[in-house]
Amino acid sequence: MTSTPSAPSSPVSYVRPAVDAALSEFIGRRRAELLEIGAELAPAMDALEAMLSGGKRLRPAFCFWGWRGAGGSDTPEAYGAAASLELLQACALVHDDVIDNSDTRRGLPATHRRLAALHAGQGWSGSSEGFGQGAAILIGDLCLAWCDDMYQGSGLPQEALAAGRAAFDAMRTEVMAGQYLDMLEQVRGAESVEASLRVMHYKAAKYTVERPLHLGAALAGRGPELAPVYSAYGLPLGVAFQLRDDVLGVFGDPAQTGKPAGDDLREGKRTLLVAETLERAGEAAAAEFRSRLGDPDLDGAAVDRMRTITEECGALEACERRIDDYVEQATRALESDLIEPEARSALADLIVAATSRKF
Repeated sequence: MTSTPSAPSSPVSYVRPAVDAALSEFIGRRRAELLEIGAELAPAMDALEAMLSGGKRLRPAFCFWGWRGAGGSDTPEAYGAAASLELLQACALVHDDVIDNSDTRRGLPATHRRLAALHAGQGWSGSSEGFGQGAAILIGDLCLAWCDDMYQGSGLPQEALAAGRAAFDAMRTEVMAGQYLDMLEQVRGAESVEASLRVMHYKAAKYTVERPLHLGAALAGRGPELAPVYSAYGLPLGVAFQLRDDVLGVFGDPAQTGKPAGDDLREGKRTLLVAETLERAGEAAAAEFRSRLGDPDLDGAAVDRMRTITEECGALEACERRIDDYVEQATRALESDLIEPEARSALADLIVAATSRKF
């Protein structure tokens, strides 16, 4: 195997300034267009810009390094295409917060809460909550439309954009399907590890890692050649990423996660961590955990008790072992010489970035 040069100090921080600049330029133009329709749209754009100002930029990073791994050069057009994925992510998060009735996102009020507060502050008629939810849905829809516009207007050659279209479209379809499956398993009260893994496969693994890599490779003209390698890397890493996120949703520090501790338990999310807990805990402990799961009024003591059940039955340790196993699979996939050496090193660093306990 050829030697691998050092990756940038951080493959995410390397990409972020150019991605942020592309987003800022695009959103600035779109803000002007909306304000021509009506000045009343300014608060909606403010809410969208607040959402876009945060985030880890993982999907653009995977897309860019997938492009570089396929031999693509460091060009503004590549960053523009990669940045379009942040608009898809904004759509997913805004809608997800409405679905989950979440109060915060990235340490700030969730979009629907922010717009509900606008309604209440102005003393408008009707339900502030209903206004906030409706406005957030429309903002999410706008992001979904704009992600296509930004992708198509990135400046890459039309033949490259056409080659990337299959991955770009599949990514949008799969994340919506995964979100629906997530809702479905929650109302079904699913408790199996298999059901949780299926949701993670579509809502996280393919959407967060595999498809952005496929997109980058296709844009660079090497999609069919690199797709199997990127899948072997991206699918296990994507599951590990989501599993880490689920663990942090229960055990994480709110200062780092941007969400109150235990919110996933209050929302009753049927994560793999929950499935492992219900499978491994004794009958009485499982019944107690099940009775509390999805209670929006869980206090700190109740959350602590549920954490204790998860730890004592071995579910947390089992999830940590799964993360380690998935990381090993992703690491082995990077041994392929089909990936350009600098990108291979960056993708190795992205394994750490996506699965860190402090993520």
